[in-house]
Amino acid sequence: MRIRPQEELPRQVRPHPDDLSWHRPPDPAQVDPAVLGALLRRHGWQRRGGAPGRYGRWTPPGPGGGGTSLLVPESRAFPDSDDLLGEALDALARSETPAAREVLISLAVPSDEIRWWRESPSGPAGAAPWTADEQLRGAARQMLLAAALATRARAGYYGARHRRAAAALLEDVLVSPAAEGRHLTAFAPVPTGRPLAVRLHQALYAAREAIDYQRATGGMDAFDGAVEAGVSRELTEALAALVRGTEGARVAVAWAPGEGVPEGCAPSAEPVEFSPGDLPVLREAAARYLREEPSVPVRVTGAVVRMRRSGPGGEGTVRLRVLAGAEVPHVRVTLDEEDYRIAGHAHLVGLPVRVHGRLERRGGFRRLTGACGVVPVQVDEAERDRLMKAFQETDKEAAFFEEACGEAYEEQD
Repeated sequence: MRIRPQEELPRQVRPHPDDLSWHRPPDPAQVDPAVLGALLRRHGWQRRGGAPGRYGRWTPPGPGGGGTSLLVPESRAFPDSDDLLGEALDALARSETPAAREVLISLAVPSDEIRWWRESPSGPAGAAPWTADEQLRGAARQMLLAAALATRARAGYYGARHRRAAAALLEDVLVSPAAEGRHLTAFAPVPTGRPLAVRLHQALYAAREAIDYQRATGGMDAFDGAVEAGVSRELTEALAALVRGTEGARVAVAWAPGEGVPEGCAPSAEPVEFSPGDLPVLREAAARYLREEPSVPVRVTGAVVRMRRSGPGGEGTVRLRVLAGAEVPHVRVTLDEEDYRIAGHAHLVGLPVRVHGRLERRGGFRRLTGACGVVPVQVDEAERDRLMKAFQETDKEAAFFEEACGEAYEEQD
């Protein structure tokens, strides 16, 4: 039965970007003066006098900052502290300097900060190549994704495993504009992003130690132990992308003031530095992680979304959308004639199947080898209807079951 227009639910409207919390000046009543002072210092502002014990006068970093200053109370014990905080926040909101924007972001969304610096060769008058910004952002995202993967599990090589959950962890991370492709800051909100920042912090130091060990002794053993700290093929490739084409690069993680220091982490730490001389070691480590990561025995439950074989009989290839048993979205499985027939019938009646095999690292853990024991999995009517609707919506243009006509289907991973 069709719902009448007056009974329809109101449309869900996404908030305009200007209405998001980090686009509005923070409420002075919610700002801790000590946190504001710590953030100003972190982002290069200089304290230049003021009444000791009452307030400080702060000027922005860089040339031309002398004309702007902020009066920031040291605590709320000062009678006019709310007024001074309000004026300081308004001045930060009006300022066009990156240092002001980054302070406001950290106040609006208490975050751990991750910073990248690349010492890229300069062009005429200090100009940066057009691609420098893309290279910096790409390497930074690779690094955050590698750290997010390490929060899910420890592995030398992830491939397609845990990608969906790791990508979801990055959705709350904010980023400031890159400065000429040489400097970038990301803000990981403490409630959701602290595990990401902690894992990256530990993995960077473990990678630096493993590189130093290899360059001193020629041995790669330290990279094996570094996996437990979050080092992986994905991280070493991200570091290589960050350093490639530069004279050096640095990465630093700074904890949100007022939120406490994570257990096992130093209150403050110097940036971790990497150089072009590290590239051969990083490439060797990436290849080693890919080579050494073992295949994984699994029992996968999945919905058949594609089927292909070269003739009316014999073995064929099936693609499953994974529902349980493996942290990948899809796997490809080669089945013998009987198992292929069972998978086809299960698909036609809207049932998922369960299959045993080994998830192979080759191809990024997207292929199941040694597959056997295909059986349909019983689900209730509501779940079956949901699965059938999902098939129709996501794969309606694909040839799902081509056994009758014997046509080949060009499957893409």
